[in-house]
Amino acid sequence: MSQVLDTPPPTQAPDDDLAALAARHGLTVSGARPTLPAYIRQLWDRRHFITAFATAKLTAQYSEAKLGQVWQVMTPLLNAAVYYFIFGVLLGSKKGVPDYIPFLVTGVFVWTFTQSSIQVGTRAISGNLGLVRALHFPRAALPISFCIQQLQQLLFSMAALVVILLCFGLPISLSWLLVIPALVLQFVFNAGMSLIMARLGAKTPDIAQLMPFILRTWMYMSGVMWSISKLTKSDHLPHIVTVLLESNPAAVYIDLMRYSLIASFHAKQLPPHVWPLAVGWALAAGIGGFIYFWKAEEKYGRG
Repeated sequence: MSQVLDTPPPTQAPDDDLAALAARHGLTVSGARPTLPAYIRQLWDRRHFITAFATAKLTAQYSEAKLGQVWQVMTPLLNAAVYYFIFGVLLGSKKGVPDYIPFLVTGVFVWTFTQSSIQVGTRAISGNLGLVRALHFPRAALPISFCIQQLQQLLFSMAALVVILLCFGLPISLSWLLVIPALVLQFVFNAGMSLIMARLGAKTPDIAQLMPFILRTWMYMSGVMWSISKLTKSDHLPHIVTVLLESNPAAVYIDLMRYSLIASFHAKQLPPHVWPLAVGWALAAGIGGFIYFWKAEEKYGRG
């Protein structure tokens, strides 16, 4: 009995010894963040899941509505009709803007793409905790998939936009091909912003409640319903305000789409260096947002 009492308790192995033991047997930390190249490879390996998930979400979005997928086109068109009545008719924004209805509808459709991508990105992690905690996959797949869903919805809306352009006598031209690089750049920008907001929304879910107000303010500053070039030609604006309005990424992508599709929207209405601006915003948001999201990969779904 005394020998049992006199036996010293077993000492706990130092953390360094435990780490060496785990490494020797090929054990790794559960949920540890992979290296950036490995993370990119994991996303690429799951590209089919990402696109299938986006398509499934898009199909289910209006599954309970009687008009079904028609609402993908009707929703931005109804928004455009409301904006036309308030801004075009009551406030007179259409004065001095040729082809105002195509001008407005293009702005609404392109803005909706950015707005919806950021909104769904904000809830990409916090709104899918069950999926995040149940399955092991690169978490960036969720915000990227939601952005692809919004891109698919925009492509449906673009069919209605083409009909509107033709009904107002706007001719089909080679400049319409510029829609492709403009949409690619906007998608990269939107995906980067969605990744940023996904990380912020995962840590602070209350951000999702603030986003409608922030996005509404951003929309009013982006020339969706009015012409930025017409406003900036006046002398009453400080130069810094003019630069900020013209460099606004949402306005840049909207103006590029208008320039591509509307014959009366001339190159002189574009901000200076518009294509470098579009590329710069896409790279800054896309690369920066991806790295920012990846750095917190092991934290998503915990706590």
